[in-house]
Amino acid sequence: MSKPSPLLVIAAGGTGGHMFPAQSLAEVMLARGWRVKLSTDARGARYAGGFPEAVEINKIASATFARGGPLAKLAAPFRIFGGVLGAVWGMLRDKPDVVVGFGGYPSIPALSAAWLLRRPRMVHEQNGVLGWVNRIFSKKVDQVACGTWPTILPEGIEGIHVGNPVRGAVLERAEAGYIPPGDYPMSILVIGGSQGARILSDIVPPAIAQLPIEALRYIRVSHQARDEDELRVATYYAEHGINADVAPFFTDIPSRMSEAQLVISRSGASSVADISVIGRPSILVPYAAAAEDHQTANARALSEAGAAIVIPESKFEVDALAEQIINVFDNPNGAVKMAHAALSVATPDAPERLADLVETLAAGEQTS
Repeated sequence: MSKPSPLLVIAAGGTGGHMFPAQSLAEVMLARGWRVKLSTDARGARYAGGFPEAVEINKIASATFARGGPLAKLAAPFRIFGGVLGAVWGMLRDKPDVVVGFGGYPSIPALSAAWLLRRPRMVHEQNGVLGWVNRIFSKKVDQVACGTWPTILPEGIEGIHVGNPVRGAVLERAEAGYIPPGDYPMSILVIGGSQGARILSDIVPPAIAQLPIEALRYIRVSHQARDEDELRVATYYAEHGINADVAPFFTDIPSRMSEAQLVISRSGASSVADISVIGRPSILVPYAAAAEDHQTANARALSEAGAAIVIPESKFEVDALAEQIINVFDNPNGAVKMAHAALSVATPDAPERLADLVETLAAGEQTS
């Protein structure tokens, strides 16, 4: 009887920021002949639609202490414990060769089970500061892989910089030719993470409306807005004669980004990675409430390279944004330099580098 293919269990959930790099690793490991299972909760499963069909998706019980009322918070540890028991049982039946956590509460059960069963395990941190779950497990895993560099790590913990893996659809657009702003159709892409961003919906439309009329007639906007903001944002653009496509979620972000002259975005790790790999000028607005201001850390490499204009949320106002958009559109040579600078900080081989770490860990069977 032939030996079964090695098994990777990926633990991730919560948002697209965790799920997109997890999907990227799954794609590479399947191509290398591994079996892949995704351990997530019901919320995380909503972002799993892009995973290859060969990935087995296991929904486990999990919970967060950050949302819900007092009863929900009291029930959280019991739900997590139930998820851990379920994960242990699953790993006893089908022993994983490696378990990789990408952060978020849904990764707790699988990482806990891997620690209890002494299976090789590691975490991948997308942001410049370890998230709460990854910080807890950083001392309980064999390896900490870092997407943003440098990453602020707990004392005594060493990380390996691999970059943030991007999905195959993004890699297909890597280094896509950039057409600088000019007197022809141009595109602005507005993204605020997988959930959209209220402040972008409040500030971006009126800022774009301030652009000179000769520029506006050439511009098309793709704006990702929350469900509750979609109608008012679309209405504003229409009333001001701006050609805009507004939706809560775009499934073709890589295509839209490759066609854009400018990206206006939060600086979530996945968004920054996509912008870098495709190579586009950007205006980044770090989420002020992000834990330990990690979105500012995420934006640092693009900013220091001259690829991005970073506007703190406290200074993100209509006039200030309009001025920066005009600066980019009135300086095509500068826009080209920004696009090239974005590529200079990209790690398009991040999926392969992370996959190499997985296989090294499996071969070494470290179980500290």
